[in-house]
Formats: sequence, C-alpha cells, structure tokens
Amino acid sequence: MAPVGKLSGFRREGSDWFCNGGLPSDISVSIEGITFHLHKFPLISKCGKIDKAHEESKITDKKNLIMVLEEFPGGPDTFLVVAKFCYGYRAELTARNVVLVHCAAEYLEMTDEFGEDNLLSKSESFFHKNTLRNWKDCILALQSSQPVLPRAEKLHLVGKCLNALSMMVCTDPSLFGWPMMMYGSFQSPGGSILWNGINTGARIRSSESDWWFEDISYLSVSLFERLIKTMQARGIRPENLAGAIMYYARKHLPGLGRWQGGQGGKTRTVASFSLTPATVDQRVLLESIEKLLPDKKGKSYCRFLLGLLRVALILNVSQTCKDSLERRIGMQLELATLDSLLIPSYSDSDALYNTDFIEHIVHYFISTESNLTSFSPSSRDLQASASPSSESLRKVAKLIDSYIAEIASDVNLKPGKIRRLAEVLPDSSRLLHDGLYRALDIYFKAHPWLSDREKEELCNIIDYQKLSIHACAHASQNDRLPLRVVLQVLFFEQLHLRTALAGCLNALDGEIAPAAPLPITTLGNTAGEIVQRDGWVTVVRENQVLKVDMDRMSSRVGELEEEFSKIKQEMKSVTKSYSSRSSPRLVAKKIGCKLVPRSSDAQPESLDRTGSTPRASIERAWRSHKSKHSESFT
Repeated sequence: MAPVGKLSGFRREGSDWFCNGGLPSDISVSIEGITFHLHKFPLISKCGKIDKAHEESKITDKKNLIMVLEEFPGGPDTFLVVAKFCYGYRAELTARNVVLVHCAAEYLEMTDEFGEDNLLSKSESFFHKNTLRNWKDCILALQSSQPVLPRAEKLHLVGKCLNALSMMVCTDPSLFGWPMMMYGSFQSPGGSILWNGINTGARIRSSESDWWFEDISYLSVSLFERLIKTMQARGIRPENLAGAIMYYARKHLPGLGRWQGGQGGKTRTVASFSLTPATVDQRVLLESIEKLLPDKKGKSYCRFLLGLLRVALILNVSQTCKDSLERRIGMQLELATLDSLLIPSYSDSDALYNTDFIEHIVHYFISTESNLTSFSPSSRDLQASASPSSESLRKVAKLIDSYIAEIASDVNLKPGKIRRLAEVLPDSSRLLHDGLYRALDIYFKAHPWLSDREKEELCNIIDYQKLSIHACAHASQNDRLPLRVVLQVLFFEQLHLRTALAGCLNALDGEIAPAAPLPITTLGNTAGEIVQRDGWVTVVRENQVLKVDMDRMSSRVGELEEEFSKIKQEMKSVTKSYSSRSSPRLVAKKIGCKLVPRSSDAQPESLDRTGSTPRASIERAWRSHKSKHSESFT
C-alpha cells in the first residue's frame, strides 16, 4: 500500500491516462472513449474479470492486452479509483462514490478470492458502517446511485438506503451524525440539546416534523416514489407523507406555487448544501405523485389537489390521472374555496374558465361514497356517514352559486353551462335560491342580447318559493327579467308577505296562550327571519304592554259588574216596597244610577247606533291595534 499522503501516480494526457511507474504499459482498458495504459500484474492480482481476459489472451499470444469495458458502472472516474486501489493506493471511498465503486468492484469480480480485503468487501464495509448510519451520506449515496440503478438494485444497495432513511425519519435525527453548527450552537436538527457536541438526551420543545422534506426533494422521481412507499410500509403518519409529497411537487412543478402561496414552512436541511437538484420530467412527476397521495381530507390538502389539477391540464397528463384528481377533490369538495375553483380554460374554448371539470367534480361529490377522514380525525369525522351530509350539501351549493356568479360576467359563457352547473346539485341542497338569482342577474347584465325565451329557460332553475323577501323585492323591479318571470315573482312576494303576517300572528297568539311548538316549514322559517329582521320584535313587546292594559281593564269591568248587580238587588227591594208609587227606572233615577236598557225596551236602531258594552269596546280597540301594525308591514 502507498503512504496515505502520497499523491496519485497517474497523469492524464488528453483522453489517455498513464501510470508513472516507469515501466511500459502492457494492458490498455478503454471506457467511454477514455483509455487507461496500465500494467497487467496489479490488475490481475485484484480483478477476476481482467484475470480471465488475460488467460484468454495467452492463447492468442498477444503481448499487449486491449480491453473495452462496455457499460462500466460509474464510467472512467470510478475506474480511476479502482486502478489506484489495484496499484496499492488507499481506496478513496466517499458517500458520493461508494455505490458506484461497489458496483464497479462487483463488475470486475474484485472478491476476496483475488486478494484479502479486496475492494468489494472494503466498499461494502464502508457502506454499512459509514453511509447507512448518517442521514446526509445516505441521501448522497442514494442520489449518486441513479446512473447504476439496476445494478445497485440487484446488489440491494438502494433498498438498504431507503430502509435506513425511513427508519431515521421515525427516530430522533440527532442520532445520525449531523454537525451541530448546522442548526445552531447548542441544538441538533432533531431538537436535542448538545453539550460539547455530545447528545445530552434533553429535548427542546418543537412541533416541526418537516426537517427531512428538503433533503429528499433532491432525489429523482423514481427514488422519491420508492422512498415514500417504504415510509408508508413502515407506518409513518399520512400527514407527514402528504407534506413531503406536496413539498416535492411544489419544488419541481413551478406553476403549482402560484396557487399554493410559496413553499410553506422554513427550510431545515444539511444534505442540500452539497446536493445537486434532480432533473425530472414534470408530466411523469405529476402522474407518479398522484398515485402516492393518501386518501385523506383537509383544507390545505384540497387546495393543493385543485392546484395539481390546474398543472395537470397545462401538462396534458393522462385522462386516468385527471379522473383520479377529480375524484379526490370531489370527495372533499365542501372544503374547497372559490378562488381555487376558478380553473382557467387552457383549451381552444373561448370561455375564460373550465366549467366542465367543476361539473365532473360536483358529480363525484354527489355520486361517490366518501369515507375519507381528516389527517387528524375527530369524533365528528368518525361518525360521518358515507353519503354527503345535508351540511356538506349546503356548503357545496353555496360554493357553486358563488362560482356561477363569479364566472357569469364572461361574455363567452353559454347559457347551457350555467344551467348544467346549477342543476347538478339536488333541490334539497339549497334552502334559499338567492345565490342563483344573483348569479343569473349578473349573467343577464353581461349578456343583454339574450332573448326573453332564453332568459325564461334559465329562470326555470329558480324556485321562487325559496327566494327571500328582499330577493323578491329586487326581482319585482328588475327590468332585466322577462315579464312572465316578474309576474311569478310578484305572486310569491305576496305569498311571502302573507306568510310573514301569519307567522307574526302565531307569535302573538303564543305570547297570549303558550302552546306546544308547531312544525315550521322552510317558508315559515324564512318568514320568521323576515319578521324579526323588519322590527316585529318591537310589535310583540308593544302587544305585551297592551295585554297588561287589557287585564287591568277587564278587572275594572268585573268590579263595575259587581257594583251593578248590587244596585240591581237594591232596586228589586225598592220596587217591592214602592211598587204603587213609581217604576224601577224612576227610583233608579232618584238615587243617581243609570240602568242599561232592557232588550224589550230598546229599539234595534238604537242598539246598532249607540249600544255597546265595555268589553266590546276593548275588543274593537284590540282589532284596531292589530290592523294598524299589519298595514305598516304591508
């Protein structure tokens, strides 16, 4: 072996390498156009493949052996390391070349049979003792294995790196050889406190679990895909895997970052300081990571899927990939936002936005049985049914109504698109049709050339019974609507007013005589809201005061009736004692009392004109009070 500090005894002249041994070369090895002029003995003593070639050359009596090594692992640079080792120099093994050197040693059959502690066993020992125990070196080795991936797979080097990385993600990263200065003077990347470079085991509170996202983003698509699958098999949390996939996609799909608000999260990395970015095919990348995405739901995750669909349309990926993305989005459409649904039209269509994909997504939302759980499932999520709940339906209906209103100003948007989007959801999903009316009003304003017939066909999607009184009031004065539609709106506006009055009267009756609550229809709910909104709470309070006054007046009437009955008894006694002298009316007049006329004495005309009791007067006042408030609401 040569001394450790000795410089290499090789020199390069153009495309040829020579050994500075002073002896003429007797073997030439050609690799990818580069020729190594070497000596037989050092190579034969270490390489089984060259030894076999030398034995065959003896038969032909060739003095100089010429070899051409096709598809040599690692190319000329790796063979230079092998040649130096054969000449007795120390093997220059690093995390970047250990996989290549190991594959080259296997290719040249450099086993212990041709020398103790040969290059194959030496590289294998370095790989297990150094590379697999360090996160940075493992990433570097895995990245450098890309040129020799099939051979590295055969030697199980790639699988061992993937298993090591997935194990380190599940374990405290401070145990795997980071320099502590990378993350500060006293803290390892895993969060452990360091003292003089020694892990004390104490933990610093940290909720960050994305420290490894940046490093693995330097891997190729195929290696990244295999690493994620290895982590899934090891049981890493789905939210961590989804975060890594989203980070990788945002880094290698530049268009995706426009709708995702940047990378998200700060970068904490070691390996990336010395790694070279991977070259990826964006279309292959998108189709690959779509298969890796977990079947979960979340607001940011849904937004990411919609952004992924945008990029998929730009890259024109396979229809299977598009359908899968639509299905994933449809199963959690209630979590989407309006801005993320505004997908531009990248085809030859004149319309600004692609409404077909939104229609497909809503169809998936309605028809697909969603059993997705959130990344952090709550008890409510676990109890959710497979079919969309009424709350989810209402959220999606409100979202689609807002979407239609947003795209309605597009002058190239066809009426059929509007109708299909509005009718894709069931009728039960909308309690009010105010959103649809608003969207159609915007559409009519942007399309003044539409005929009344086309407008009437569009207005048929509105249920006028589900319009609020404010929407009815606006529609009844909207000159953009056809006359027939305005007449229908006026009819249902009157119906709304009657329902509101009926709801008010029921509320008043409930104040006077409380009873069990009656079932209220959807229209009744709307009327009740209108009553409260238009100030009928004040009316109810005034009626409560009026009720107290009526009770007082009733008690006073009762007292008067008792007094009247007493006077009547006295009159009877007076009548008996003075029957011959005067009539009861005369006696009553003398004592200062005014009697109510008897039915036999009074004429019908006088009754109709002046006859009334105190109770009847109160009832008339009550009816007058109610009619007064009814007229003001109308």
